Amino acid sequence: MVERQQSKRWVRDYVFDILLSLDIRYIFGVPGTNEIPIIDGCSIKENGVTYIECLHENIAMGAAMGYARMTGKPGVIVLHVTPGAGHSLGNLFNAWKSKVPLVILCGQQHDELVTQEPLLASNLVQVVSQYTKWAHELRSPQETPLVLQRAFKEAMAPPNGPIFISLPWDFTIQNIGLDDKIQGVTRIPHQFVGDLTAVQQAADILSQAKNPVIVAGDGVGYATAWQELQTLAELLGAPVYLEGMSSMANFPNSDYHWQGELLGTQQGTQACFKDHDVAFLCGFGAQAQLTVFKYSDGPLIPDSVRQVYLHNNTWEIGKNHYGESAILGDIKATLPKLNELIRKKQPTGAAERNQHLKQLAEQRWGEWQYYLKQVQHKEGIRAVVVADALRELVNEYNLDKKFVYVHEAVSNPNPFQLLLPFSEPTSYYSVEGGSLGWSMPATLGIKLAEQHSECFGNTPELVVNVVGDGSALFYPQVWWTASKYQLPILYVILNNREYRTLLQGLQTVVKSYGDAESTEGNGWQPVSLEPDYLKIHNPDINFVHLAKAFGVCDGIQVRQAEKVKEALRKGFEFVRSKKQPFVVEVFADQTVKPDEPQPISSQAVEQPPVNIFLATKLKSTEKAIGVELHHQIVM
Repeated sequence: MVERQQSKRWVRDYVFDILLSLDIRYIFGVPGTNEIPIIDGCSIKENGVTYIECLHENIAMGAAMGYARMTGKPGVIVLHVTPGAGHSLGNLFNAWKSKVPLVILCGQQHDELVTQEPLLASNLVQVVSQYTKWAHELRSPQETPLVLQRAFKEAMAPPNGPIFISLPWDFTIQNIGLDDKIQGVTRIPHQFVGDLTAVQQAADILSQAKNPVIVAGDGVGYATAWQELQTLAELLGAPVYLEGMSSMANFPNSDYHWQGELLGTQQGTQACFKDHDVAFLCGFGAQAQLTVFKYSDGPLIPDSVRQVYLHNNTWEIGKNHYGESAILGDIKATLPKLNELIRKKQPTGAAERNQHLKQLAEQRWGEWQYYLKQVQHKEGIRAVVVADALRELVNEYNLDKKFVYVHEAVSNPNPFQLLLPFSEPTSYYSVEGGSLGWSMPATLGIKLAEQHSECFGNTPELVVNVVGDGSALFYPQVWWTASKYQLPILYVILNNREYRTLLQGLQTVVKSYGDAESTEGNGWQPVSLEPDYLKIHNPDINFVHLAKAFGVCDGIQVRQAEKVKEALRKGFEFVRSKKQPFVVEVFADQTVKPDEPQPISSQAVEQPPVNIFLATKLKSTEKAIGVELHHQIVM
């Protein structure tokens, strides 16, 4: 883009005043006529902003989300009127659910024409308002400074979230004086300690617990409160679950208290809580990450469990369940006060519980290593093989503090969450919303954040995106942007030629409603448990060739498990030396058959729900051993 000096100012330049004051360096978008004044402003040197061109609005939205996650500052997107707003809704929903700070500037049609319903115009605020903290259309050019200041203030104020501003394009080119500038953005301090009476009440309940459990939600990760929550887990001798579909690493997987995410079924979630008498729900927002729920089967958290909440968001405290104690406060600032009180009380049995959790963590690692050996020579590459190879390479290249893993292998999260070395909450990126097609776009903003002077977490020197073939097909246009801006990102496509997560969901529904003898089920059965419409074949898709069509000239396919590590090594070395994106297409196993060894999983075959996805052998007697081992771990 050609840089120019500026001798006049227009209303659109208020946008750049704010971005400069916050040190936000990028605007993401798809070019549209209404947005040209703002895009053109990126070519003015003193504005200090680069426009990152994408080929779809949902890609721009996802890229801005990745940038926001890594910098802790609002990602900025420019959308084009109604189609642009509509195209972006999938990732806008993800941003809303995951509390990502965004400021979305949408170019509305000419203000004097909108009421006449011209080409592409609509009520943009109504289109997006359900998934934004605030949505507004400018009434006049003069209110632009007020609206922009409020927009960025609200995006950054807890709880973070998306803000939408509709800008009639003719407003943006109104002249203003050379000295007419926005002073800055009001910053609201958010590290406030919760009410000390509520903290004392919570400490009393937790310290008296006979078998406490902790759930760490995204609020913990956003507050960078790993150390504080580790201290609490140690004081209580409590296992720590992550909320389902966590957006970041909310507790270190290297800590023996770590138990992985809550399971995605009603019975699985209940099992995680059922043997505990007190639950500490910390930053917990994704409280019902399920596809099937029956009131007759009871609440997700049994009524016998006393609940204690800590969050900076009143909506998430006691949202679905009664909280006996509720603390509104910043998690990182409040946890030390809670820990201090609990330390004085010296909870009974904590040391024994900690020792038991250490033993179980060792067993878990052994079971996974056993499972890895079992599947290394199976037809079709298992996700655990890829995860273990990535783990070894990250350690070999000493990249643990410079490594960001972007996860959208939706049906295979567990080996990656368990095995990969995460050094910061932002080492792991996912979303709570579940709308597919976000991870490849997110890599763009995450990698661009490497150049930022105030990175929120670790510096993303190596960005690795593991994504299923179904999700990758949503927005392969990402590769064009990655190539255009020479972003060295490693894309690993797990190609199983099917929508596995949908096949798993189908099995869950059939299990719940397919029993004709059930008092609630209607006996419904699909024509097939593996219908062809959930397969991605005939014709098969070559992702290396597809990426090449968008400018990614280098990639490799791998079909044997023993070749996975070397294929990934080639990708590591290419992106680090050539500073270009690289694609590794892994021919993954298709839907696991019942007669094959597999981890016990609520998302795979029907087994008693487990919290750590233990490996199990083939024989039914050996499976029973695995189930018993799980029972001990839940205890």
